[in-house]
Amino acid sequence: MEKNLTTGGVFKNIVYFSLPYLLSYFLQTLYGMADLFIIGQFNGVESTTAVSVGSQVMHMLTVMIVGLAMGSTVMIGRSIGAGDKRRASAEVGNTVTMFMALSLVITAFLLVCVKPIVSLMSTPLDAAPGTASYLTICFIGVPFITAYNVISSVFRATGDSKSPMYFVAVACAANIAFDYLFIGGLGLGAAGAALGTTLAQTLSVIVSLAFVRRMKTGLHVSPKELRPQKKILRKILRLGVPVALQDGFIQIAFIVITVIANRRGLNDAAAVGIVEKMICLLFLVPSSMLSTVSVVSSQNFGAGKPERARLALWYAILIDVSFGAAAAIIMQFLAEPAVALFSDSAAVVRLGGQYLRGYVWDCLLAGVHFCFSGYFCACGLPGVSFLHNMLSIVCARIPLAYLASKYFPDTLFPMGLAAPAGSLLSIAICAAALVIVSGRPEKPQAPSEGGE
Repeated sequence: MEKNLTTGGVFKNIVYFSLPYLLSYFLQTLYGMADLFIIGQFNGVESTTAVSVGSQVMHMLTVMIVGLAMGSTVMIGRSIGAGDKRRASAEVGNTVTMFMALSLVITAFLLVCVKPIVSLMSTPLDAAPGTASYLTICFIGVPFITAYNVISSVFRATGDSKSPMYFVAVACAANIAFDYLFIGGLGLGAAGAALGTTLAQTLSVIVSLAFVRRMKTGLHVSPKELRPQKKILRKILRLGVPVALQDGFIQIAFIVITVIANRRGLNDAAAVGIVEKMICLLFLVPSSMLSTVSVVSSQNFGAGKPERARLALWYAILIDVSFGAAAAIIMQFLAEPAVALFSDSAAVVRLGGQYLRGYVWDCLLAGVHFCFSGYFCACGLPGVSFLHNMLSIVCARIPLAYLASKYFPDTLFPMGLAAPAGSLLSIAICAAALVIVSGRPEKPQAPSEGGE
């Protein structure tokens, strides 16, 4: 159901849009964490490590797909805000065509690269076979992962964040049921976790397609709209590629840190993998605010209301800072009990608690630059987000994590601080960029113009 975000209270629109989106992220993160929780109940540390390493690769792939789809979200959102349904329909059709073709190419490429990826991740030898099985099965499901995220991005561009919530709820429930069947009942280990995730995602796509046929979105996609149009595809890529690369480099940084942890031993690898999953849960609010700012601001820029777009940015930052501060403080007291939910190994719990206490401060700081990233994408300036993330990774996250691992071999706490240090640099760059562009807020690049 289409929702106009260009009228009414800005704060109210943010809450209206972000709450279903937040729940969607929670459910998506829940079924990712369910794999680790359930595999930990029935298998040992090597299987837990296999799932944590494999799921990190899949998370990187997923966020890059979502990042690329951000180009479509912004374009469609601007067209909706401008009241141009015909142009929005053409953008939806070209989005479907491009992403389905791309998913098939990616699937074929990744299936060939399973063993090199396992090796590149410096996966511990005991966990390598399980990781390879996990990735092979998940890679086969890439077209369904792509389809779900593309459908969800289109709904969100129209201001509808509720429908994707229903889709991911189906996937979450199905994944938990499949995990207990394949891991607990059939004893398939890491392969069972991958099979459950892939089948759950497939079921979610089937449900979402049935939902699309029944819903009235105001957009009509015929074979004509599915025919590729160079101008539309070029603009989707111009906006989406920088965001996808940005998200990809962020995940590469996480993977590099995982590799550093893997080289420290199996317990360190398991601890870092568990905490990465937990951080995904704590990042629900920052992530939902990023997407909320991008959609709300896109519609308002399309409607010629840049002041409302800027107000959405400040409200989202306020929400993020409040949540992040509370989460960081609470986790200083609950770090070990939280990690213990996923492992009964005393060494893993101790190391995970150390890592979490440092890393959790990024929930506060990253939330700020997440909001800036959403705003700059809505402005048609995704290069700003790409720049601050690249500099953060190259100048802070990776080098600081490496140095911490080298000079503090008995604790993971300093490694955890590398992420918030990188976010501080990102915030400084974003603040400077906002000052530079603030004198011309009514002249953002208009990615939707001439899209027919």
